[in-house]
Amino acid sequence: MAKVYVSELVLRDGHQSVIATRMRIADMLPICAKLDAVGFWSLEAWGGATFDACVRFLKEDPWERLVKLRKALPNSRIQMLLRGQNLLGYRHYSDDVVRAFVQKSADNGVDVFRIFDAMNDMRNLRTSVDAVKKAGKHAEGAISYTTSPVHDIAHFVSLAKELEGFGCDTIAIKDMAGLLTPQSTHDLVTALRAAVSLPIHLHSHATSGLSAMCFLKGVEAGATILDTCNSSFGEGASHSSTESIVAALKGTEYDTGLNLVALQEITAYFRDVRKKYWQFESEFTGVDTRVLVNQVPGGMISNLSNQLKEQGALNRMDEVLAEIPRVREDLGYPPLVTPTSQIVGTQAVLNVMTGGRYKSITNEVKNYLLGQYGKSPAPVNDKIKQLAVGDGEVITCRPADLLADEMPKLTGEAERFAQSEEDVLTYAMFPDIGKTFLQERNAGSLVPEALLDKTAISAAAPRYAPSEFKITLHGETFHVNLTGSGHAGQEKRPFYVSIDGIAEEVMVETLSEIEVSSGNTSSGGKKKSVASKNSGNGRPRPSHAGHVTTSMPGTIVAVKAKVGDKVKAGDGVLVIEAMKMENEIQAATAGVVVAVHVVKGDSVTPDESLLEIQPE
Repeated sequence: MAKVYVSELVLRDGHQSVIATRMRIADMLPICAKLDAVGFWSLEAWGGATFDACVRFLKEDPWERLVKLRKALPNSRIQMLLRGQNLLGYRHYSDDVVRAFVQKSADNGVDVFRIFDAMNDMRNLRTSVDAVKKAGKHAEGAISYTTSPVHDIAHFVSLAKELEGFGCDTIAIKDMAGLLTPQSTHDLVTALRAAVSLPIHLHSHATSGLSAMCFLKGVEAGATILDTCNSSFGEGASHSSTESIVAALKGTEYDTGLNLVALQEITAYFRDVRKKYWQFESEFTGVDTRVLVNQVPGGMISNLSNQLKEQGALNRMDEVLAEIPRVREDLGYPPLVTPTSQIVGTQAVLNVMTGGRYKSITNEVKNYLLGQYGKSPAPVNDKIKQLAVGDGEVITCRPADLLADEMPKLTGEAERFAQSEEDVLTYAMFPDIGKTFLQERNAGSLVPEALLDKTAISAAAPRYAPSEFKITLHGETFHVNLTGSGHAGQEKRPFYVSIDGIAEEVMVETLSEIEVSSGNTSSGGKKKSVASKNSGNGRPRPSHAGHVTTSMPGTIVAVKAKVGDKVKAGDGVLVIEAMKMENEIQAATAGVVVAVHVVKGDSVTPDESLLEIQPE
């Protein structure tokens, strides 16, 4: 019998960490038979960011994905990552929603539930653990590992004891950023083995380059289950390669018993699959020891890179990475794992992009400071708290204790487009995009984001212009720097450029991507759309303090002011969703609203006026 067991992460955390969670079910199913035959302790295949990515980008029903995986993996335990009271969304849900979600997840195929809380507030795990046990499934309580002045071994041991008391079946050390060192791993596992009787499951990203050494020290100290990822999606921001760990332990007292040849057949398949997702690859997903300072987890770095690239701000990644630990300190050193990684990361981006720290503060940061995610590990920065929420009352109870049952209300709201309780739960996780997804699914109009053909683009490479150049037009020379662009494949695609240092946006209809369109055309027979006093969406360019703008591309989720309203400087007038977080946009000046250029659901970009105030 093997002394050490392996959980394979290629179907979830592996692709979340290196290609922004974009792998589609069609690329998973063909290899499932071989994965199923290996004999892993579990296959992590659901939860985490996969639910969000399915609905938001891939246009796959996440519940249908789970059912298909269950059928394709009859001999394997399917594992999911569950965020305690957050489930798979970005807020706390009432206990009846938690119980319903866990039960439906179990019914559709989940065997092992890894349950964690971003704050390590154990009050936020109890309902989920109870629901998993009631469903007759395996409850794995997870400790979110981090380092700070308030996180030490005694603290983590106390958390493990609570999880054992809840009735958990195993304890996971969830090192989502790769912060463990070999010695700290040995010391922590040794302390946990002495304090609790449950098996210890080690999870550590390879970002810092230390995870394989940590695993060896961990198993020597008594850890019996390891998280690894097939090498095709392993290492760097992902995890130690499954094949490497199996080979390293072979012939020792910790031999996993797994067949290396069978693993390499799986590797060959996924290497080809990964090529299809080249557009989501990032230069920031390799080994990066800066993580030991900025603590950005593997699953966050590829998404952060992708989001900055879409804003034309990838060159500012280093500034964002330097700002993240400062924001984390201000918020009382929360571990950086969903949703706190998004909360801290998005605020850091805003601090960099808006030209002033906390010039704009997300709603999620405000809710965090009010205790709505749980108790912060250390005291928060009082100055930032006062700036964000003033004298707002901070709750001290378990946040979900303030929530009434939600399932009846959610069922009623989703009645027109939900066809099952699973659909209601999809709507609960993401009300706006979930509703749109379900409506489009019912209408048969789901269209996933485009996968770009690298071969075609490479063949056209000689036609591509450099990103920075000078152009002479009618005897006048301009210095042009391309800073970013919208999604490829759109009929009209925005490009963000700097012309002689002035930021502009141009709308481009790419000749190689779309059909000839009718209407006003240039001599080449195509519509020509260029930057003017209006943006590509027809919205005016900001020209005075009364023009309300956004600091980053996103989607309008609420319009809080209408024409004729009187507003004061600092009043919230719009709410935008960017980087999966909601951010309230405030009026910069007092006056009367004279124009609103957006409605809920509109996609917006920087350098366009969203709402206009006539200053007093």
